[in-house]
Amino acid sequence: MAFRRRNKSYPFFSQEFLIQNHADIVFSLVILILIGLMFEATAKTAILFIQPQYNVTTLSPEGEVTLYYYGWKDCATILFYFFIAIILHAVVQEYLLDKVNRRLHLSKSKNTKFNESGQLCVFHLVSSVWSLYILITEGYLLHPSSLWENYPHVHLRFQVKFFYLTQLAYWLHALPELYFQKVRKEEISRQLQYICLYLLHISAAYLLNLNRVGLVLLFLQYVSELGFHIARLFYFTDENHQKMFDLWAVSFVFTRMSTLTLMFLAVGFGLARAENQGLDWEMGNFNTVLIRMTVLLLVCLTQSWLLWKFIRFQLRRWREFRHEQAVRKKAAAKQPLRPLKRDSLGHHENGVLKAENGASPRTKKLKSP
Repeated sequence: MAFRRRNKSYPFFSQEFLIQNHADIVFSLVILILIGLMFEATAKTAILFIQPQYNVTTLSPEGEVTLYYYGWKDCATILFYFFIAIILHAVVQEYLLDKVNRRLHLSKSKNTKFNESGQLCVFHLVSSVWSLYILITEGYLLHPSSLWENYPHVHLRFQVKFFYLTQLAYWLHALPELYFQKVRKEEISRQLQYICLYLLHISAAYLLNLNRVGLVLLFLQYVSELGFHIARLFYFTDENHQKMFDLWAVSFVFTRMSTLTLMFLAVGFGLARAENQGLDWEMGNFNTVLIRMTVLLLVCLTQSWLLWKFIRFQLRRWREFRHEQAVRKKAAAKQPLRPLKRDSLGHHENGVLKAENGASPRTKKLKSP
């Protein structure tokens, strides 16, 4: 399975060889794990990488239900889907983004941002639809109080746990992709910032058993980011498409306000009024004043930092727009006036021949033949 065209061969295990063939190498590891399922001696080990672990069966009005909780074996599952994310990244890059790039003929800086937005656009679209489906099926949208009632939410359904594991795997895979995609040094720090923020917030929601609140916040964030990356893709195809940035600006502010409101409602008021206050590692209860204040502080600082970047981005756009308008006015003012055509009898104005004194000369009568 070859993802990229090989124009030149490199020595084995060299830097260029690993960059050019990293998807094929990872694909071979995935095939090796899947082959392990075929043999009884290795099936138990291979299943650790593929299927989420730590399941318990409970009785409910619907019958027997299998629920999951987290543990250290989740690292093996995250590693497997880390490999899957690398393969899917290469598929999207090779069969979709590279073909579009060849037609657009973008510069190197715009090409890097186009690839970034293309990859994130696909991921945000899938994740937002997936998270919305979970919110609807689990009933969190119809019963907002369920986001903090009966805390701690230790036991998760399969789709919820699998969603969190794949989210962690995707954002972890984004770290080596900075090296594989040869991202420019100027872009690495910016991308590292949001990758680490995603890993920090998703891990905190998963480990502190705030998975229900985390699902809603991730849905709001992914929808907002989806709008931004779609707007940026349209902008790279045609720089006149800037109205979508205005729509994204509205959704961005709405997302920030909704995030802060939901966090203060669920963590600041809901968990503060819960009966089970205290720290209990075995029960998965982290409902203490210190942890609640730390979580709220983390979210508030993140939202404030995002708003600051957003304001700077809008001010830069406004300054660029004003500069373009000023340049256009100066160019229009410097354009020379067209000289009037003159002849021996006078000059032309509005298609009529005028004499030097402003009167129209008499037309000569032609003799009939």
